[in-house]
Amino acid sequence: MTRAPGSPRRATLPPCPPAAPLNLYALSEPELAAALAAWGEPAFRAKQVRQWIYERGATSAEEMTDLPQRLRTRLGAEAVFGTLSLAAEQVSNDGTIKRVYALPDGQLIESVLMPYEDGRRTACISSQAGCAMACAFCATGQMGFARQLTEAEIVEQALRFAQELVKRGERLSNVVMMGMGEPFHNYENAVGAMRRLIGELGIGARHITVSTVGLAPQIRRFAGEGLQVTLAISLHAATDEARAALLPINRRWPLAELLDACREYAERAGRRISFEWALISGKNDSVGEAERLGRLLQGLPAHVNLIPLNPTAGYDGAPTQAPQAQRFVEVLGRFGVSATVRVRRGIDIDAGCGQLKAAVLKRERAAAAAAIAAAESAETP
Repeated sequence: MTRAPGSPRRATLPPCPPAAPLNLYALSEPELAAALAAWGEPAFRAKQVRQWIYERGATSAEEMTDLPQRLRTRLGAEAVFGTLSLAAEQVSNDGTIKRVYALPDGQLIESVLMPYEDGRRTACISSQAGCAMACAFCATGQMGFARQLTEAEIVEQALRFAQELVKRGERLSNVVMMGMGEPFHNYENAVGAMRRLIGELGIGARHITVSTVGLAPQIRRFAGEGLQVTLAISLHAATDEARAALLPINRRWPLAELLDACREYAERAGRRISFEWALISGKNDSVGEAERLGRLLQGLPAHVNLIPLNPTAGYDGAPTQAPQAQRFVEVLGRFGVSATVRVRRGIDIDAGCGQLKAAVLKRERAAAAAAIAAAESAETP
């Protein structure tokens, strides 16, 4: 049929973009029920799917054998089980597993699983890709900040370990938000992730720890969340001058303001606070430093975790040896402050925060440089 001269052309609409797949790890039960209802499925299917994911460790639709085949087929075609892709993994002699995951946009994050002889299985997870806090001895801080993780990306790190453990008759017992990033710099998503760890993975609130370098306003806000998780403060020095040299955030919220926020948290939440202290030989491990710390924390419901430094390439420091670490504990005890020297995990692998990611990036840069050199060599007559 020939179009008459001057008649209007029919508009050509651009093709509709394909619908994004359902991320089953990102949906609440009501959200999943609504999505499945649009497929003509009854509401109870959402509970079945989530039981397979969170209680039985399913990572594919075909494992969900009590679902009808039509639903398994459609889930396999139109849904995804998370968005993290394993980019690297190291396993320590002590059983510690360190992983680097690639996010859909190419950013890299780290997660660690630490098994203990008493049966605990602890996941250390990241809250950001990179970190803006620039702590002197932290490999992640030396990389800078890339972006916030979503609530689902935070939870998925722990869920991956939980799924693997349940399939061998074990369970994930503890989660610590001490991986890459500052959780309180990603407050809404971090707190939302904690609630999901409790409600969906069944991790007891008192078995979850969130660590902060000391964002005082967020500590006060967190006191009102009603979560019985453990708050850990990365302290590492007992004077403002020394702490600011290690943790630049101390210039924004110095020790007096930080400890005032901690007291408010302890009073409102009714919880003891953990204070993290990386023991650096000759820097912050002297008897005098222990005395300053004891005076600083005296009267607070506090426990100090002493962790011999995990050295990084960008920081000139060495871990404190065991006798000096024990002396530090004894001095704190004179002030009524309890302390424990933590056993370092994964010391034979890149287990420190940001170290394995740094190694992966270094390999990628080396491979890219080699490829460029090879291409240039091939072009040379």
